[in-house]
Amino acid sequence: MSTDATEGREVLELPKGVTFRVADRRLHAKGPLGSVDRPFPSDALTLEVTGTTATLTLRLPSHRKRSRALLRTWVAHLRTISGGVTLGVEARLKVVAAHFPMKVQVKGEDIVIENFLGEKHPRSTRLVTGTKAEVEGDIVRLTGYDVEQVGQSAANIERVTHIRDYDPRVFQDGIYLIERAHLKEAS
Repeated sequence: MSTDATEGREVLELPKGVTFRVADRRLHAKGPLGSVDRPFPSDALTLEVTGTTATLTLRLPSHRKRSRALLRTWVAHLRTISGGVTLGVEARLKVVAAHFPMKVQVKGEDIVIENFLGEKHPRSTRLVTGTKAEVEGDIVRLTGYDVEQVGQSAANIERVTHIRDYDPRVFQDGIYLIERAHLKEAS
């Protein structure tokens, strides 16, 4: 990445196989693992892709602190998106069952939690599109190619096991995030 602070321009090297395109105030990214579509502030930034480099340029005055922050934020977004569509994204959650043995399983696009606090009816939540889940013992591993989708799926799983009307110091049962959604390591 190179920076030209006076002009408000950032140049980012793209991994092989990743393409970016801006159309109708939306950023479309495509890579070997999938494609990501996000809103893009095209009134404040322009994106030019030539070969393996992407150049983000500010349309706002570059001496303003907020303008530079917007530029750097979108550079970070582009890095994360390009890493996600080439390497993939993963998050891990831990199943904690102190009082009743909980059974967690993946059924199609849903995560089903049975016997949560001894309840007779199972709780379930749908995975966000583009996210896959695996249950290995007491660890739930979520994988995908978009950080936001994997993170939202993890939040949905945590939320479905949130305990109300019990003392949380005593009843610590639930499924808790132990590793946030992050890019997988290059292998």
